[in-house]
Amino acid sequence: MPKVSSVIVPYASYLRVYEPLAAFPEPERSHWARYARRPDRPSYQDELRRSLADLLPTPPVAVPVHESDDAFVTEVEGVLCVCPWRTRLRGWQALGELPEELPAPVLDAVLPPVVRRQAAQDYERWLERNPDARPWIRTATWQVPLNWFVLVSDEERRYEKGSGEVPPMLRYRTPMVQARRRVARTLRTLKDTIDEGPLIDGLVDVGRWLEEFHPRSLVELDYGGLVHVLPAAELDADHSAADVAEGIEALRHGDGAAAGEAYGRLVERWRAVRERRSAN
Repeated sequence: MPKVSSVIVPYASYLRVYEPLAAFPEPERSHWARYARRPDRPSYQDELRRSLADLLPTPPVAVPVHESDDAFVTEVEGVLCVCPWRTRLRGWQALGELPEELPAPVLDAVLPPVVRRQAAQDYERWLERNPDARPWIRTATWQVPLNWFVLVSDEERRYEKGSGEVPPMLRYRTPMVQARRRVARTLRTLKDTIDEGPLIDGLVDVGRWLEEFHPRSLVELDYGGLVHVLPAAELDADHSAADVAEGIEALRHGDGAAAGEAYGRLVERWRAVRERRSAN
């Protein structure tokens, strides 16, 4: 059996916000400035492996005891930008969503009710002290939510097949101002052309989340571990952001047939991805 430290975790995709270093108060700003100089910064796979390792003890550790002091770091036009992991906060939030993801017997076997209740009580107490807390990272499993693609354009897509020890990668990066503009424009179109529904609700939620961050932030949509489970040919042909943009533009011009074709391509593509969940 492979060690947790060496296994590839294939099922998670990510929406991340990288904020300029100046957006962080002291002493956190100094911490990230020092952190950015580290040559051995961990990857998103390292974060997932740590989460899996926490599930191995008896009883399992539902949420890390201490908040992570790790982050993703990048430069935008010479400005250092940081995306804190905030693994503990995200763990609490994910725990609340698990009942919708797993059947009750499976959930109880993985995380017993007493463990979940204790974690929920810890989260409530923590929120009382940190009412404005929000994560810099959103995670989805066995999919990329369609509303995420609204934030980016096909021109911002970057796909690398990988070779040797260099892993494959498919991601989009866009300035925060552009992401917010696209959300607002798309919401106007959707509210004018279709009934209220999950797509609008999801986009409203993402738009509110983006408003929490510095306007000079960077938004990143990353296929994450999905690139390890999907064939290279499928990844190469995946232009979901272009399909979403095409569908929205068709709705804007009253072309329901073209919008339906674009939506059909998206549904079929991501249904095939989610079906791999059952095979795993």
